[in-house]
Amino acid sequence: MRGLGRLAALVVVAALGACASKKGPGPTVLDELTPSIAGRQVWSQSLGTLKFPLAVVATGGNFIAATDDGSIVAYRADSGQEVWRGQAGGRLSAGVGSDGRFASVVTRDNQLVTLDAGKEIWRQQLPGRVSTPPLVAGERVFVMGVDRVVQAFDALDGRKLWTFQRAGDALTLAQPGVLAPFKDTLLAGQGSKLAGLDPLRGTVRWEVSLASPRGTNEIERLADLVGPPARVGDIVCARSFQASVACVNADRGSLAWTRNIGGLQGIAADEDVTVAADASDRITAWRTASGEVAWSLEKLLYRDLSAPLIVNKMVVFGDLEGYVHWLSTADGTTKLRLPTDGSPVVGRPVLSGTTLLVITRNGGLFAFRPE
Repeated sequence: MRGLGRLAALVVVAALGACASKKGPGPTVLDELTPSIAGRQVWSQSLGTLKFPLAVVATGGNFIAATDDGSIVAYRADSGQEVWRGQAGGRLSAGVGSDGRFASVVTRDNQLVTLDAGKEIWRQQLPGRVSTPPLVAGERVFVMGVDRVVQAFDALDGRKLWTFQRAGDALTLAQPGVLAPFKDTLLAGQGSKLAGLDPLRGTVRWEVSLASPRGTNEIERLADLVGPPARVGDIVCARSFQASVACVNADRGSLAWTRNIGGLQGIAADEDVTVAADASDRITAWRTASGEVAWSLEKLLYRDLSAPLIVNKMVVFGDLEGYVHWLSTADGTTKLRLPTDGSPVVGRPVLSGTTLLVITRNGGLFAFRPE
């Protein structure tokens, strides 16, 4: 009964997050734009409708994506040509992780499946549900469940190497969390805390709180870290669900700064600014070094913005109508806007070389090259 109650709570939290992104009036009408930079769509592909937390990996000159029905596909980033295709043998609960050779996904039956150039080499049964994409690094596959338990497997043969589990929170967020590499440390979101783990042993090197959960009940106090995080040198920044945006020095394991702000999506950062949209899609940029506000804008309110990506002094967002917006990181002015297929852009844009890829809810892959 305790397990059933926990599962119900996870589903409720996921539903609350989905509803929160749709509060408020209708989407702000886009103004007329005369682009100040050139850009064009260079290729597109179709994956089919997507219903699970999506992640696309850019590695080795390829984009690797996974479909709702369990297909894993690698495309050449520059041309969109299919390189290889594999099958997990079941519908997926999380997107794909890859180091360029191995690619791993998790099915709705809680099976971790690993492929090499599209061919399955092993699978392992996991104890619970997963929504965060696996991380493949250092010939290991790291998996974090919705209960924030982290497991490590040998990428070659699937042997389980270790399990990390801390005292669980009453509620966790059923959407992708933080699981990322940093030098020789594995970063894992544990509630409102970011933990630095030894990837060889699964032991804690340091732990930093990015938010101070407040509220009268467990739902109001929910402050899980939301992926993807952003890294700038030794600084790693992440969002705490509906609580804050914060940056830590991951080399020292110390908090750099934190700012109270609500929001549902991941963030982006470069050496100048850290950028995020709040729950109403008000966009704020903070100085990465200090946390001071650099600028804020409201011209994309209620447009269900995707997680952003910063590239070449521009921050890129997708929206609910499939538009992709390039904004200046200096002041937030819109430099370019390009359409996709009219369905919401999901996940964070991904960059490989000079090609930027976004994916839509209808399963469209759209590759752009700003000039």
